[in-house]
Amino acid sequence: MKSFTSYLLIVLSFVIVSCNGQSSKNIKNVDAMAFSKLIQTTTNPQILDVRTPEEFAADHIDNAQNINWLGSDFTSKTTSLDKSKPVYVYCKIGGRSQQAVEKLSELGFTEIVQLEGGFLKWEAAGLSKPASKKIGISQKEYADLLNSDKKVLIDFYAEWCAPCKKMTPYLLKMEKEMADQVVIIRLDADKNKSLLSEMKISELPTLLLYENKQIKWQHSGYISEADLKKQL
Repeated sequence: MKSFTSYLLIVLSFVIVSCNGQSSKNIKNVDAMAFSKLIQTTTNPQILDVRTPEEFAADHIDNAQNINWLGSDFTSKTTSLDKSKPVYVYCKIGGRSQQAVEKLSELGFTEIVQLEGGFLKWEAAGLSKPASKKIGISQKEYADLLNSDKKVLIDFYAEWCAPCKKMTPYLLKMEKEMADQVVIIRLDADKNKSLLSEMKISELPTLLLYENKQIKWQHSGYISEADLKKQL
């Protein structure tokens, strides 16, 4: 009986590994530099930007096609792509593209390459086109925000960013409750693209805590209210 049970466990493990391998074997995640090299060395690459039309219009990778993952017609619009050829997929930070590549795999695309960290990582790597004009506040204006005898917490966020949305209520509450200890300033990443690029900020949300204009702590990604208060 013990031998038979061991045999079943081995078979089950093999099945699980096999299934996991089948679901992801056609999906490859690469960093910005590798993504850039791949699309440059591929003839007529299929580059898929799954952000909103507004985000796409603001800036995008050359020769990319925009099919909004959040749109109701995502699946139908992918019929214009060749399933037998590689498709290179990206969004802003990786959340939407991850869902999109899984859907493309279900639809039968044989080779899917995802840009890790999305367009923010692409910009941070210096691969985006130089902006024709400044978008948002300048470095000098940013430095002026740090003029305080209190600690200053800068929160880079975006309206579409899920962890940013989750953190917004308690940050607004802390802004009032802790006003005598810390100045909390929230900066919309989409409205301050130039600053993000110059500061090499490639993840959202990103929190920067300053004291006497010096960075004392930095964090990217979601953080709970309790853990943030420990830093303050």
